[in-house]
Order: sequence, then structure tokens, then C-alpha cells
Amino acid sequence: QVQLAESGGGSVQAGGSLRLSCTASGYIYSGFRWGWFRQVLGKEREGVAVISRGGGNTYYADSVKGRFSISQDVAKNTLYLQMNSLAPEDTAMYYCAASYYSGDYVFRDYMYSYWGQGTQVTVSS
Repeated sequence: QVQLAESGGGSVQAGGSLRLSCTASGYIYSGFRWGWFRQVLGKEREGVAVISRGGGNTYYADSVKGRFSISQDVAKNTLYLQMNSLAPEDTAMYYCAASYYSGDYVFRDYMYSYWGQGTQVTVSS
């Protein structure tokens, strides 16, 4: 079993930055794909950023390209999401997730087996 715990959310003004962290514990499979997703109440969950096993490849939703950056510290079992130039439309609950899947559909949330409890990000204009 794997436990994921996000932190770093909060309230910022538009144009500001936040860095989210996700600390993993339990059995951490070295081949996990890691992702950040977000969800607004009443809307579907959407993929934001994904990093492949070993960090060799990263993927971003079009809406965050050039503003968000995903990274990981394997030694600390921690995943990060650096969010810059935040906008009100980035307001959401942000979740980290881990997946055994290594195929092409990186943002299919049903391919992720483990999820954190989420951290709220609120961006005011």
C-alpha cells in the first residue's frame, strides 16, 4: 500500500507562485509514474502534469505549459509542482497520484492507483 500526502496549497493573488509537495510512504515502486491532477467542485478532474518513471519525461496540460513544472526527489520520496504566474482559473483542489501504467494516456485518472487527500489552491484576481 502507498500513502500520499500533499502540502503547500494556499491562497495567492494572480501572478503569484506556489510550490506543492507530495510525500509518499509505504511500498514505493521504482517504476511509478507520478501525476498532479486538479478538480473544481462540480467539474471533472483534470490532469495537470505528469512525470515518468525516473523523471525522464514530463507532460503538461496545455493550460499550464510554461507556468508549471513537475519534479521529484527520489531520495525523499517527494513529488513537487512549482506553479508560477498563477491565474484565478487555476483555483482548484490539487491531488497527487501514482500509477503503475506506462502507456500513452498519461492524463487518464483511472489509470492511477493511489491518490492523496488533496490540497486547496485559491487564486484571487
